[in-house]
Amino acid sequence: MQDFTLYFQLGWHHIISWDALDHILFVLAISAIYILSDWKQVLVLVTAFTIGHSLTLALSVYDVIRVNDKLVEFLIPCTIVATAVFNIFQKDFSKRSLRFNYLLALFFGLIHGLGFANTIRFMLAKDQQIGWSLFSFNVGLEAGQIVIVFCILFTSFLMVNRSVNLWKKIQFTVKRKWWVWTLSALCFYIALNMIIDRWIF
Repeated sequence: MQDFTLYFQLGWHHIISWDALDHILFVLAISAIYILSDWKQVLVLVTAFTIGHSLTLALSVYDVIRVNDKLVEFLIPCTIVATAVFNIFQKDFSKRSLRFNYLLALFFGLIHGLGFANTIRFMLAKDQQIGWSLFSFNVGLEAGQIVIVFCILFTSFLMVNRSVNLWKKIQFTVKRKWWVWTLSALCFYIALNMIIDRWIF
């Protein structure tokens, strides 16, 4: 149980920290297109992302695959930019039109898993219960992602579904499309700067 707590906290702090800005931005980008009433869809989406990064994280930790760290760090913001662009060009927000998001989360989760592996690989190398520790780390990551997602959904609920009082004088409600574009544009801008900083070619 002590090992579970240790690796759970490691996974939690790896996603709930300023150092995890790129991973947080991806969760923001992938969740930006949803509202609070879509919370079940978003949980499935986050789980698809978790499955993807858990797979490559495990394969990397067990040394089945090994990818250059600089390439992984470059590809992660690319996934954010791609997701933001997908959001911006989305014509409607029906469940049917957003099904592609699940594949997007799963595929990009594979790339993010390689990034998580850079953090935990050396710690797990000497661990006698590597499978249990890996599971605990992933549970911590999933819990952190769920917290971030619900913060995003709650904020979107306040902005899109409720009238916002500004200085107790002006009331406004943000259109859902504008809200999605704003969040996506923010993610796009920050991630683009990351790509430039991490350029390897």
